[in-house]
Parts: sequence; C-alpha cells; structure tokens
Amino acid sequence: MKIIRRIVPSEIALSGSIHPLLQRIYAARGVRSADEIDYSLKRLHPYTALKGIETAVELLVTALKAEQRILIVADYDADGATSCALAVRGLRAMGAKQVGYVVPNRFEYGYGLTPEIVAVAISYEPDLLITVDNGIASIEGVREAKRRGLGVVITDHHLPGAALPAADAIVNPNQPGCSFPSKNLAGVGVMFYVLMALRARLRAMGWFQARDLPETNLAELLDLVALGTVADVVPLDGNNRILVAQGLARMRAGYCRAGIRALIKVSGRDLSRLTASDLGFAIGPRLNAAGRLSDMSLGIECLLSEVDSAALEMAKCLDELNRDRRAIEWQMQTQALAILETLTLEHSQDLPFGVCLFDEGWHQGVIGILAARIRERVHRPVIAFAKGHEEEIKGSARSVAGVHIRDVLDAVATRHPGLMTKFGGHAMAAGLSLARRDLAAFQRAFDEEVRRHLSIEALDGTIYTDGALDPADLTLELAEQLRYAGPWGQGFAEPIFDGGFEIVQRRVVADKHLKLLVRAANSAPIEAIAFNTRGEDWPEDLRRVSLAYRLDVHEYQGMRSTQLIVEHVAPEL
Repeated sequence: MKIIRRIVPSEIALSGSIHPLLQRIYAARGVRSADEIDYSLKRLHPYTALKGIETAVELLVTALKAEQRILIVADYDADGATSCALAVRGLRAMGAKQVGYVVPNRFEYGYGLTPEIVAVAISYEPDLLITVDNGIASIEGVREAKRRGLGVVITDHHLPGAALPAADAIVNPNQPGCSFPSKNLAGVGVMFYVLMALRARLRAMGWFQARDLPETNLAELLDLVALGTVADVVPLDGNNRILVAQGLARMRAGYCRAGIRALIKVSGRDLSRLTASDLGFAIGPRLNAAGRLSDMSLGIECLLSEVDSAALEMAKCLDELNRDRRAIEWQMQTQALAILETLTLEHSQDLPFGVCLFDEGWHQGVIGILAARIRERVHRPVIAFAKGHEEEIKGSARSVAGVHIRDVLDAVATRHPGLMTKFGGHAMAAGLSLARRDLAAFQRAFDEEVRRHLSIEALDGTIYTDGALDPADLTLELAEQLRYAGPWGQGFAEPIFDGGFEIVQRRVVADKHLKLLVRAANSAPIEAIAFNTRGEDWPEDLRRVSLAYRLDVHEYQGMRSTQLIVEHVAPEL
C-alpha cells in the first residue's frame, strides 16, 4: 500500500475565517472559492438544463388533471427505494389521486422495466408508468408498455447504451444531448428535479390555489434525497453535496420521515449528530438488505410510513435482514479468499488485473458487497458471480479509481459480441449476465480489457492523505470541525492524515478489531482503532508505527473523546 499526500495549490482563495487546515483540505479537493462550500438550495443547478424534463412535466400535468393512475416502477436498492418513496410522496402532495408502485424482486424478475414487470404492472390498471433509478436500458420493456397503451416516463441516471427506449419522455443527465452540468445525480436526485419542475409548472398554473392545496415544500423530502444519494455512492460533486448537506441538516434538526428516524434508531446512531458516513455505512445497508435478501417493498413501505410505531417495526425487520446479510457475506468472503489463494502465486501482480469470482452457492443479493470487499483487498476491479435462472449467471462488478467499469464492459461487448447477455451501470459499479459456459471466456476478456486501463503500479493500492497533523491538533474540537465540514463521500473524500506513533497499549476487541493506545511525539496518549485488521499486520514486538488515519469523535456512555480511525499501518521507517 502506497501513501501519497494530496497536492495543495500554492494559492488558496478561501476565506480566512475557515480553519487553515480545512482550507488546505478543501483546496486539495478542487475547491477554489467559498461559493463551492455554500450549500444553500439557491445554488442548485436549475432543472431547465435537464433534457426531456419539460416533456415529462407535461405528461405529469396531464395525468394530474385527468386523475390518471400513476404507477412508479422502482429498483431494489436504496437509491431505488428512496426514489420510489420520493415520487409517491411528492406526487401525492401535489394532488395526484392514484399513485402506486411496483418493485421487481431481483430473484424473480431481475433489474428494470422488463416485459415481465410490465405484465405485473398491468394488473394495477395504470395509465402512466414512471421509472425511478432504472429504465434507460429497458428497450423491450418500454416497447411492451407502449404496445399495451401505457404512457412511459423514464427517470434514471445510469449510462445509456447505443439505443434509447422509445419512452414518451426520458430524464437522465447522462443521455446524449443533455446539458445538465452535473452528471453525477443519483436516481433519487433525478426524481427530485422532476418534482421541482412539476411544482414550478403547477404553481404557474395556479394549481394549488384552485384546489385549496398547500404548495408542496420539497425541502421536506430532502432526507430521502440525501439517503439515496449517499447510499448509491455517486460522486459528491458540488450539486450533490448541496442535496446531501441540506438533507442531513433537516435530519439533525429532527425533520425526517418516520421510517428514516426508525432506521437511525435501530442502527444505534444519534439523529442529532448524523453524518454522511452514517447514511452510507449504517442506514443504507439496512435499507438495502430488503432488496438483497427479500423484497424491497418492505424498505419502501418503511419510508412511506407516517406512523412511528409501524415504521419502527419495519425497521427492526430490516435490521434483522441486515444481520442475516452480514452472516451470509462473511461466509462468502471466506470462500472468495480461498479462491483467491488458488489464483495467487508469489506476488499480488500474479492475480488477474480484472478478477472474476464464482461459486455455485453464493447468494445473488450479496455478490455486490462481496465484490466491494474483495476489491478493497486486491486493489483492482472485481466481479462476483452467482447462479441465475437455469444456465445463466449474474455478476456484480465494483471498480477502482481510473477504471470506468461500465466502459470496460462495453468494450468487452464490442470485442466479443454475444459474450454477455446484458450489462449496465456506471463508473464504479455495474451488473451483468452471461451463460455459465462462457465464464472462462469472459474472465479472459475482462482481464485483457482491464489491463488496458490499469498499471502494475496501481495494483498495490494507494491511500491519499492530507499530510501530517501536529500533535497539538489531535483535539476534540478539530475532530468535531472535520466531522461536519463535509459532507464527505465518494469523490469528496473524508480527510485522512499520516504520521508516526508509539504503541502504548494494544488489544483485540470483538475478535477482529485492534484497539490501541498510541502516542505522538511529546503528547498525551490517544485512543485508536483498526477495524478488521489481520493479526499478521501487527507483529508482537512492533512498538513504533506509521499510521494513515482519520481524526474522529468517539462516543461512549455519554462521554466524547478524540479517536483515530486507522486506515493503514506499517512499521515506522
């Protein structure tokens, strides 16, 4: 593992009122002015730049006027669930009389608006289908919906293929010809923009006054937008940071869905001190667990619930599903590491550059997390496969910086037509299907393509840090400032620092985490913890170490103290 310090521009044009360390951190992430860390809603990019949004609004206005039946077609992950709840709540608040939803079960129907899901949707007798977080690749499904006389509005953020579905309207910042400045909106962000445009049109029509409806306050739904955006691990560019920061601010003030409050409670987090990392590592996984192991309808109903007690019962079910998911994942990870042992010779470079792993018994709903875990170990793109229907296998891919995984799959499809039956996704994550008999051929083709994008030097992994902290800066006050200086996340990394420490005490907790007491030069000891650290990384006689760490706040039994979260350790040179 290499430690590389981020480059800080020689001239920093940020306000002197910002802590000097934060000025450096922001500048190293490309922030050039105070405006870029102004997270007020007025700074959101205007919805007018989204291609297709006016047509989508026209269709929605027609549906509202005629009291048509609207059916939301959701996806089975956290982005899809929050997008669905957002669409249902927003449209109902604007006067839609009949809004329902359908979400595919991944084990029966697979992803997106398929012809099979259209057949299910027909039983609801809808007039208009609206996809959320899916649809851009649903050529056959849209064709079937149109054949049956349904209107179709696609809202999505995934990258399109060579052809677009023949929907009545498509809103997707990544579709050809769309000039929207941020291509990083999550599915829930796209739907939020559609609701903003619809509200503006209804306001101009005098819709709310004519029907004695309160004008919809969309800010009340930003908790859903923040959760879906962080959970989908899209880059937190300036526009997404506004959406997440505003949603988090509302949550911390207590203004959020009963379902989100319940998920926060069962995850053991403090609502008043919530951060983006809590959404990504505690709340999102519990919501995702429904789609991974069961049916995402449970997650959507939790988010739609208006009653605290009912939401809490559903959140407890989601928490239990997440416990089951973790147990399954741990078993699968053990098996995956055993497979890796058979692939590895003397050096990490002996592994394929693009790793494909498959086991007959792996759970289809957990392979995405498995791919992410193995990627963290081997520092290269990983695809984990599980059995699908009959002779098909389904894969979930996770990538590393510098390798656009959807583009890699597209290149494989171009060079080897017919090898994959379908694929889709974005830069860091993708899904695909292929025939079981073609796995070996795909492994070779995938590895070959990844080698075009990934250097040997990148295989050992890199941690980018913000340099060393003076021991005097290892304070609770600075840890608090860093905690809320984000939102931190994909593309806007939480600060990591590096430095040398003496180990004062060490012990293993929960059988897999290393709890430390360390001391920097001429300073008092400070607690540190290294999660999921292997014993061989820590020789018994090791006394001085170089750490890459995050400065964090530890809370226990009402007491708060400074703690280092160790990301990497090595003997001090």
